[in-house]
Amino acid sequence: MQDLQLLESVERYLRGEMSSDEHAAFEQLRKTDPDVDQLVVEHTLFLEQLTSFGDRKNFRAMLNETHNSLTQTGAIRKEATPGKVISFFKKYKKVTAVAASIAGITTLLIAGLTMFYSRRANTAEIEQLRREFKQEVAKRTNEVYNKVKDGFPIKAPENAQPISGGTGFLIDGKGYIVTNAHVVKGSNSVIIQNNKGQQFRATIVYQNDTTDIAFLRIEDADFKSNPALPYNIRKTGAELGEALFTLGYPREEIVYNEGYMSAKTGFNGDTLSCQIGVAANPGNSGGPVFNKNGEVIGIINTRQAQAEGVVFAINSRNIYAALHQIRKEKMADTSIQTLKLPASSVLKGLDRVQQIRKIEDCVFMV
Repeated sequence: MQDLQLLESVERYLRGEMSSDEHAAFEQLRKTDPDVDQLVVEHTLFLEQLTSFGDRKNFRAMLNETHNSLTQTGAIRKEATPGKVISFFKKYKKVTAVAASIAGITTLLIAGLTMFYSRRANTAEIEQLRREFKQEVAKRTNEVYNKVKDGFPIKAPENAQPISGGTGFLIDGKGYIVTNAHVVKGSNSVIIQNNKGQQFRATIVYQNDTTDIAFLRIEDADFKSNPALPYNIRKTGAELGEALFTLGYPREEIVYNEGYMSAKTGFNGDTLSCQIGVAANPGNSGGPVFNKNGEVIGIINTRQAQAEGVVFAINSRNIYAALHQIRKEKMADTSIQTLKLPASSVLKGLDRVQQIRKIEDCVFMV
């Protein structure tokens, strides 16, 4: 009964039916009880999926109603009566059989070609923003040599060839980083690098290709934990038109860009992500998206091909869902169980240069 009452409270909260006092009390409950907060996040996603299903069902019903209406008015011809069909079939069954065989083969060929070109078209519509290093091995060899000269030890295994890279950022000062799953997909080892060029070894502790989120854990004696991260991770998204900025590694140094929230959903109405108007290039995948107060509202992962400034970011609330999932999967890992996402930001009111100075040490090349 208590669970039903809690679920009813969540629905009233999401529908905006609570009084101001009830709303404030429920907000406080979300902050103090992670299970309640996770229930709100999961129920929000459930309602969004339910709404999407309802829209599709209503659209299908509308099509059927339109078809029936056009049939009744004679705009669409009715199917032939069974008697005529049988008579026609008996008379021309040999010709029909041959024609059906040809039609079947043709249909299969057309379907195959359609699927082939559709896959190519869909793949071409959006592109992931990880860096491919196949053509940069020689260049990076020289960079590695320069870093050795600068006194930074190389942490990559000997003779290891970089496959891909992107960006990641701390979600816990003990050394937990979030990035995109596609950035680390297929890797045998993960090396991260800070804005000073220092490298650290890391391991993948969580990877979800569906949500495109991965958690890394820095496992390197040279890493010094950060007791308090300067930013927090929002459980709600930004408003349409809200100013945003990003930090990432599309090149060998950290790069800043600014833009705005251009749509609350991602590609083809994807409710797990949003669309932002900002410049992004290969290497920006996994990078944080901040609002003006220095709160993380998303993680960059893709952009629309052949379109300028159409970039998609995973909503930050999915980081909470991923944390909830990994805690269930790794019950015996005390480090995972004590992982705590930053809940407050010290960046509000600071100018952009000051904000970046405090953030950049927490953003890594992956």
